[in-house]
Amino acid sequence: MGTIAVINALFASVSVFAQNYPTRPVRLIVGFPPGGAADILGRIAAQQLTERLQQQVVVDNRGGAGGLVATEIAARAAPDGYTLLFTSIPHVINPHLYKKVQYDAVKDFAPVVQFVTVPLMMAANPSLPAKTVKELIAFAKGKPGQLNYASGGSGASSHLAMELFKSMAGVDINHIPYKGTGPLITDLIAGQVGLTIASAVPLAPQVKAGKLRGMAVTGGKRSPSFPDLPAIAETVPGYEVVNWFGIVAPAGTPVTVIARVNGELNKALDEPRIRDSLRAQGADGAGGSAQDYARVIRADFAKWAKVVRESGAKVD
Repeated sequence: MGTIAVINALFASVSVFAQNYPTRPVRLIVGFPPGGAADILGRIAAQQLTERLQQQVVVDNRGGAGGLVATEIAARAAPDGYTLLFTSIPHVINPHLYKKVQYDAVKDFAPVVQFVTVPLMMAANPSLPAKTVKELIAFAKGKPGQLNYASGGSGASSHLAMELFKSMAGVDINHIPYKGTGPLITDLIAGQVGLTIASAVPLAPQVKAGKLRGMAVTGGKRSPSFPDLPAIAETVPGYEVVNWFGIVAPAGTPVTVIARVNGELNKALDEPRIRDSLRAQGADGAGGSAQDYARVIRADFAKWAKVVRESGAKVD
């Protein structure tokens, strides 16, 4: 068989594989425990893919080290489309925080689709005397080291977002890491810790119920999902942290499979009911091509390298 014939046969086999994909359940690894934003949004994505691919997409929660454990598992998985990773900002933060990372965040993964963008929210136990960002800064400066804040884990976006805030606002607030956003919210409501910056997705229901006080959002401007909350940047100029959630696959996954998953989730995001469902969770649908998502990942990889370096945040 000549070279051209071999190439044509190869493309034909890949095309058939993509048309038949998936023929068995697909594992969607989520790097955080149940109850947090990654889990909530990952399950929405999994449900849409299950319906549209007509094959079960199973969420596999693998919490630990701010998403590092799950990412390393996904990096070692076979690039056949049957293991996908639902990931977020820690994907590009962790390589700068940890001394030993067993993967390359850019080279070892094929971007599939950016699913949503989510503002982070600064929220507090209602007993905290400070009700605004300005009052919080004054309170923290008056009692350095006496206020605790909770994060979803060392290296999580909630950790680094607050470390950036501390650095830019010039305040000293103690870090209490939790194993995921769900557990931290429980203790925040109970008053075991006073403050957090975390995904708005799991915080919003508690704020609406009056169990927590929403203070601000972390985007450069106010969020359409929370128009009554000011941006931290209104008090601390230049402060901006925007989280995203999306799907990546092990490098080498067939481009036709990536295109299939990308296309199905883009179709889902085009439906008003899905966008409304996400907005109800405090998330805005993103979508776009795999190449669009690749550009986001590369840009944020460079951005967070600078933020980690300048903030001095470390995990090990």
